[in-house]
Amino acid sequence: MSVSENTTDLKTDLFEKCINFTRADEVKAAGLYPYFQPISSAPGNEVTINGKKMIMIGSNNYLGMTNDPRVKEAAANAALKYGSGCTGSRYLNGTLDLHVELEERLAKFTKRESALVFSTGFQSNLGAISCIVGKNDAVVIDRGDHASIVEACRLSYGKTYKFAHNNMEDLDRVLGNLYKNGFRGGVLVVVDGVFSMEGDIIDLPNLVEVAKKHGARIMVDDAHAVGVLGKGGRGTAEHFDLIDKIDIQMGTFSKSFASIGGFIAASSNTINFIKHHSRELIFSASLPPSSTAAVLKVLDIIETEPERIQNLWKNAHKMHTEFRRLGFDIGATQTPIVPVMVGEDMDCFAFWKALFEEGIFTNPAISPAVPPGQALLRTSYTATHTDEHLDRVLEVFEKIGKKIGIIS
Repeated sequence: MSVSENTTDLKTDLFEKCINFTRADEVKAAGLYPYFQPISSAPGNEVTINGKKMIMIGSNNYLGMTNDPRVKEAAANAALKYGSGCTGSRYLNGTLDLHVELEERLAKFTKRESALVFSTGFQSNLGAISCIVGKNDAVVIDRGDHASIVEACRLSYGKTYKFAHNNMEDLDRVLGNLYKNGFRGGVLVVVDGVFSMEGDIIDLPNLVEVAKKHGARIMVDDAHAVGVLGKGGRGTAEHFDLIDKIDIQMGTFSKSFASIGGFIAASSNTINFIKHHSRELIFSASLPPSSTAAVLKVLDIIETEPERIQNLWKNAHKMHTEFRRLGFDIGATQTPIVPVMVGEDMDCFAFWKALFEEGIFTNPAISPAVPPGQALLRTSYTATHTDEHLDRVLEVFEKIGKKIGIIS
């Protein structure tokens, strides 16, 4: 056998994994495929899919502002004035006066010295964590943290350690072991404020005590908390009256802020370092003017219409009470995110399909989004859902839940 023939025999086709991936096709063949459903209407509490009107309980439109006329007008006016895009990164030619205005407003809103806007929420975590955590440092994360935090840890040059979900005794153990083993670098503890699948809130008061004990810095991902938690919608730290106890706050615009993008809020020197070292910022095109203007308008509304947050919580508490009364397992949720526990993946898809056929849009979550065997239907509620919407959702869930044996 020649050398070339021998080499060919040892080669692996790069696309073999793609050819062998059949899981999605199997679910499609069963008529249960739930993903990439094309919506042909504006996002809101009711949407149109395949010509059918459906109640949407699968979005993160917590304050119900994606279709607000004032927000759409602000976005349209910005596009007319500034064009459709910025054609460059913030670092070079892509900074608009709108970006600067938004960062100043966000710093004031979050009660921090400075803020920095990224083009997506995912990039915000990548851009902050990967440049703050250096090769001699460590990042310690909750096992339930969002995928963007996990990917940011992979991109950083530091070592990553995990602690049991929302377990501050385990965080104390992990941090203690670090220093017992001679670690002398900097440590950043990164957690979600609200966990996006389970809907529970981080135990921030005890986390702050543990981190302070070990001299670690704290970053909170408030993607699902800004506009939701705290009297003024400022997030997890405001909810616990601990704004001055965390070092970095991250937030997104694709949820309560009815747009796309994200931000980091922190001390001025921290933001200045990230601005000049974050590859995700320096080498990405900046946030489009229409998206930026939409966020600015939403900030105005959040600050002048506190009843939106109040109504959001009224709806959330109603759904917590009623789902539990019906016998559904909704875990430890404390927020407008209400998971309905199912178990096996195909059972979850079947439940989703039955709801879909009844005009209810939900999100099935399976591994790796949740642990294997713990598939769930992730439902979420907004400030603008009506009692009629919510009562219909509960009626359909009860009917199908009994039919398939999830509840009795």
